[in-house]
Amino acid sequence: MKANRLQLNLAKTEVLWSASSRHQHQIPTGPVRVGDASVSRSHCSPGPWCLRRRRRHHEVRTQVINTVRACFAALRQIRSVRRSLPKHALLTLIRTPVIAKLDQCNSVLVGTSVYLQDRLHAVLNAAARLVYSRRTSEHTAPLLRELHWLRVPERIQFRLCVLAYHCVYGTAPAYLSDSLRPTSEIVGRRCLRSADITTLQLPSTRRATLGDRAFPVSAARAWNSLPLETRACSSLLTFRRETKSHLFHQSYG
Repeated sequence: MKANRLQLNLAKTEVLWSASSRHQHQIPTGPVRVGDASVSRSHCSPGPWCLRRRRRHHEVRTQVINTVRACFAALRQIRSVRRSLPKHALLTLIRTPVIAKLDQCNSVLVGTSVYLQDRLHAVLNAAARLVYSRRTSEHTAPLLRELHWLRVPERIQFRLCVLAYHCVYGTAPAYLSDSLRPTSEIVGRRCLRSADITTLQLPSTRRATLGDRAFPVSAARAWNSLPLETRACSSLLTFRRETKSHLFHQSYG
């Protein structure tokens, strides 16, 4: 964090201790010293210690519920002034506090349950109905297609692809870029045709519930699923546009 000129936000950081039932009595009760700051202990159920960013099921569930609650609260406030706003202003107002919050750090949601993804997708459905003044009983797929909004699984995939693009082209921090390895750097595959198509090595995993959720695995899988011409885009803006179009056609056909 110091190398990237980042400062620890104590209001959004907790330490989560994880231990078996036999060693729970050894868990410290006081804060943990990180540099010059004291990070408080999380009150989640105990289950090696890690910062809040480490994905645990109860942490992800809590984060999704809080995000959905905040988004619906913003939609209720926007609904009260909807009749006074033109459509373009309404869309701008929805994208800022609702869609942006829905996409915030959503790359950690890869591999989550369908139930949690449906909770997030309910926010998109409510926002689309608000834009077009539709009833809750009407289908939202045509509305989302017209708004050109990706579904929640594709939004997570899009974020992973963007992070992988930064890692491949050297604009990501070292702690992310060092976790991804191009196929061309593997000694045994340098003479193969696959070494020239800018793919990433997919690490082997044992558990789909944990190993497949790791960033080196999920990001490499998302990057390799993109078309060759999309991975070869020279600018980030072009890459984002091509990736969104690819995922949009994949989502809506």
